Parts: sequence; C-alpha cells; structure tokens
Amino acid sequence: MRDFFDFLKSKTFLVQLGLALVVVIVLCIITLQWLKSTTNHGEFVEVPDFSKLSVQEMRKIAEETGLRYEVLDSTNYNPDYPRFSILDQNPVAGTKVKDNRKIYFTVNPSGYKKITVPDIIQVTQRNASSMLRAVGLDVQRVTYIDEIGKDMVYQMKFKGKYVKPGDKLPKTSKVELICGNGKIPNSARIKADSN
Repeated sequence: MRDFFDFLKSKTFLVQLGLALVVVIVLCIITLQWLKSTTNHGEFVEVPDFSKLSVQEMRKIAEETGLRYEVLDSTNYNPDYPRFSILDQNPVAGTKVKDNRKIYFTVNPSGYKKITVPDIIQVTQRNASSMLRAVGLDVQRVTYIDEIGKDMVYQMKFKGKYVKPGDKLPKTSKVELICGNGKIPNSARIKADSN
C-alpha cells in the first residue's frame, strides 16, 4: 500500500497525469471547433412568411432559403385563402432558425369537406334547422306546399335539385326546406270528394 502512495507522489506519475490532462483539453477544443463548424454555430436563417403562397411557390422559396419542408394535409377549408395555398406554418414567419431546418406547412384543401345530410323528413322546420346547423349546413329558404303537417319538412333541395337524407353536401351549404302549410293537398280533396 505504501508503494502505491509513493508512486502517486513520483515524478513519472505526475508527468503522465499532466500529459493526460493536456490531451483531454486538446481533444475538447478540437471537438468544440468541429461542432461549431458543422452546426453553423451563430448562423441563422429568418423564416419567410409563406401564408397564402401556392405549394410550388413555397417549395421554391424554401429551397432558396436553405430550409427543408414537410406539407401536412388540412381538413379545414378556409375561404379567405386560395385553394391549395399555405394556411399555417411552424415555426412562424420571422423566427430565426438554423440552415436546413424543417418547416411544417398546413395546406388549404380544394373546398369544404362533404357532410352527410341528416334525416329531417317529417321533422318540424325549427328542429330541422337546428339539426342542419349542428352538422355544418344551413337553411337558405323555406318553401310551403299544400300538406297537412304545418311546418313539417317534406323534402329538401340544394341548388334546385332534390336532396335526400344520407346524400353528401359541402360543409356550409345552404338548402331549401319544403314544408307543409297545414292545408289539405288538392289530390287528397279530390279523393275525399269522390268517395
């Protein structure tokens, strides 16, 4: 045990310890310089504003700026933006990022997603309007026909064509409700009179 402590105090051990420390310090300096050069330390790119640009325009600018990108689909159509244009980006415009950083883009779809028309036949106009609004549709107007059920929905139209429950319409579409006015239809009166 005494020999071990004597070795720790010896000149040979101290020289080797000093050399080992110098090697570790030199390796740390070389590693830090290498990291600084490969990670572009202190070099930043400002993220441009890509909003409302087409995907083709976005690709060109991203490549010129030295940024990578990934396009994400969106199901929420925004009528204030052109179709297939950039809705959102992450990181946001003006953020300083490293060269070759990946930017994530959300693209505006070509239109509203399709909504299934609920079954509102034989439902009151008031309830039918609520059911339509709940799924993202709306009532443009109400037309009345001679039918006994006052304010009862008998048919629906979209852009002049009849629509039935289960059909698909773009979200925010406006439909026409054809409701009863509480009067007996002429065909029913004729049948009643002939009997």
